[in-house]
Amino acid sequence: MELKGKTILITGGSAGIGLEAAKQFITEGAKVIITGRDQKKLDLAKKMHPSITTIKSDASSREAAVALYNQINEMGGIDILYNNAGIMNGQDNLGFSNSKHFEKAAMEINTNYLGVILLNDLFLDMLKNRQEAAIINTSSILSYTPSNLVPTYSASKAAVRFYTEALRDHLQIIGSRIKIFELLPPLVKTNMSEGMEGKSITPDVLIDALIKGLKNNTYTIRVGDTKAIYLLNRFLPKLAYKLLNHKGITARLQS
Repeated sequence: MELKGKTILITGGSAGIGLEAAKQFITEGAKVIITGRDQKKLDLAKKMHPSITTIKSDASSREAAVALYNQINEMGGIDILYNNAGIMNGQDNLGFSNSKHFEKAAMEINTNYLGVILLNDLFLDMLKNRQEAAIINTSSILSYTPSNLVPTYSASKAAVRFYTEALRDHLQIIGSRIKIFELLPPLVKTNMSEGMEGKSITPDVLIDALIKGLKNNTYTIRVGDTKAIYLLNRFLPKLAYKLLNHKGITARLQS
């Protein structure tokens, strides 16, 4: 896929992985629009990369999504929708009485999964009219085997993975030219993953792999340890689970 000259919308693009993606897409010659919920972070991103267009928007809100679509449409549309926005609420304490557990789970599902469907449904007609268009959905290494620390986050990412595969097949069956990519990061060094144990990669390594995958039309982009967990989960699922839920993590659950 050619990136030069494309207009790319990145949700959750004001920091971390999304901001790194904006930076690298600009280097590739793309026009970048980012969204986020924090205006201060959006302003800082704009200061760092003046060519970026910033729009304050909440990926989990239908009203905000419709407003975002209308604004993008007035701007001339996009070629690539990168569903990067996501939240992770931390340890869910499944084994304990926790009045906040359902509330946290709903937030994660609404943002990480239903928000993806919401934006895709809104932008599909726009994308199908572009000469070359794509959707990038971000799932996770945890879509293959869950983490004890973030079970509902893991579930939301598993939902994204299954949805993405089905969406890709459906569009191929009806003859759509829209390319559906799935990015499956391992643990990445961002504010969201702060305090989590395990080997991690930096956002620039992840986005470098994403861009290579896009250029090569690699529709499922597994990065770093995700490749190993994917294979282990197919043939040795118990071992894959233990590797992602080692003794250090179990100790944190018990503390």
